[in-house]
Amino acid sequence: MVDRVHAADWPAIETELNSYGCGPVGRILTSQQCRQISRMYDHADHFRSTIDMARYRFGSGQYRYFDYPLPDLVSELRHAFYPYLLPIARDWAEKLHKPAPWPDDLDEWLAMCHAAGQPRSTPILLRYRENDWNALHRDLYGDLVFPLQVVIGLDRPGLDHTGGEFLLLEQRPRAQSRGTATVLEQGHALVFTTRDRPVQSVRGWSTAPVRHGVSTVRSGVRHTLGLVFHDAA
Repeated sequence: MVDRVHAADWPAIETELNSYGCGPVGRILTSQQCRQISRMYDHADHFRSTIDMARYRFGSGQYRYFDYPLPDLVSELRHAFYPYLLPIARDWAEKLHKPAPWPDDLDEWLAMCHAAGQPRSTPILLRYRENDWNALHRDLYGDLVFPLQVVIGLDRPGLDHTGGEFLLLEQRPRAQSRGTATVLEQGHALVFTTRDRPVQSVRGWSTAPVRHGVSTVRSGVRHTLGLVFHDAA
């Protein structure tokens, strides 16, 4: 799994992120690993909390936040991605003249989050059934934020479910918003913008706010794994 992350075409992923706010990584997990993760959903001891999206008007469906210590597979994924996302995060911060507080080591960064009052784990397992959907939103959780995150599809589009495309909406400076829809194939990862990203303008670089969500699942069940690289207050 770590080798698959290492072998991804990271220059191409960065180009996609700089163009669209999201970049496909390719297949990271095997079908067996996907099933291993999705089956965790029914074992409450893996999680610190369960969110009913309709109750909070986040959409319809349910998701669960993993608790510490994270399952090995989830922790390994988080640590495997961080070194490749970090240079992109620092480049974006430089372009936008923003602080780049992220150290080279993920554990050191998470310790900074915990010291700042953000000690709760944020990797998330989501389950959508027929007619479920997720409203456009950002996963911020506190003052310390890492600007990129990863989502991995765990089921087979067209077989296990229909609909449920991953949605990204970018508010462009002085222009209409732009939407991007992505079908998450089983085991495939997508890197996307947590909050905003730099876009070039006649005056240099501007900040484009970005939100993400999920379109309505028309049939079946859809599971995804979300990897956020900052913890929650």
